[in-house]
Amino acid sequence: MLSRGNLTDAEWAVLEPLLPVSNNRCGRWRDHRQVINGITHRLGTGVQWRELPARFGPWKTVHKRHLLWSADGTWEMLLQRVQAAADADADGDLDWNVNVDSTSVRAHQHAAGAPKKPPPAPPSSSKGAPQISSPAGAHHPAAPAGGGGAPGEALGRSRGGLTTKIHVAVEGRCRPLSLLITPGQRADCTQFEAVMDKIRVPRTGFGRPRRTPDSVGADKAYSNRKIRAYLRKRGIRHAIPEKRDHKAARLHRGSRGGRPPGFDKDRYKDRNSVERAIGKLKQFRAVATRYDKRGYVYLGTVTAAALLIWLRS
Repeated sequence: MLSRGNLTDAEWAVLEPLLPVSNNRCGRWRDHRQVINGITHRLGTGVQWRELPARFGPWKTVHKRHLLWSADGTWEMLLQRVQAAADADADGDLDWNVNVDSTSVRAHQHAAGAPKKPPPAPPSSSKGAPQISSPAGAHHPAAPAGGGGAPGEALGRSRGGLTTKIHVAVEGRCRPLSLLITPGQRADCTQFEAVMDKIRVPRTGFGRPRRTPDSVGADKAYSNRKIRAYLRKRGIRHAIPEKRDHKAARLHRGSRGGRPPGFDKDRYKDRNSVERAIGKLKQFRAVATRYDKRGYVYLGTVTAAALLIWLRS
């Protein structure tokens, strides 16, 4: 199971060189491997932080590390660096045929009632980690925009109660490239451009991060003129089926309706990779059910789960 067990020696060998060595506040961090194993245990089991086994050290240390790394973008940085290593692999380990979709997650009642205060101030840039080029002005948002249950916390209300929606772009081998969370009632198509713009795989040497996939696949929820124009502007091929009502309206207008959008049936068959990736994410119980009150913390939880998928794939 992807969601179970501590980091293996092989996984730790990949992750260790990428980790910060100092918190710039109190000197050196407590043993990273022990703390990350504690976070991994919580991801897989959904256990309360206070109930973490003693072998992971003080639960407050594990909890605070996760909060800080969610706030300052460390989890996202680690995910991008692991992606960069895969993209630089001579065997072409990263498949740039991308698929996009979303999934709704039920929020536990403990996820409600977030305090109205900003995220913790992230420490200054960490020392000792290898540098990877990134575009000027790049930054990691501390808290994603949201709505519904509480401003900025990505909680929405529906007949089923509080929900959060995870929007994800996945490469061809069922591994997440970019993640975004919104309130559960938010439409999929409204977040397509935001998810695509978050794809940013750095180069291991010099050069700008790669942001343009070879092709994009999505279901009918993403079939509209705005999305097709966005992909056409960026020169990205796509496999998005046309909605029935859109087709009927186009045919009704005759020659004025224009030509039908191109659609590659064989390419569309590969869209199952995003469904399988969502299934992998939901093997982590802390992802399948949202327990985190703050939106930025839950996004960090999902990103940490995506990082483990990359390490264990």
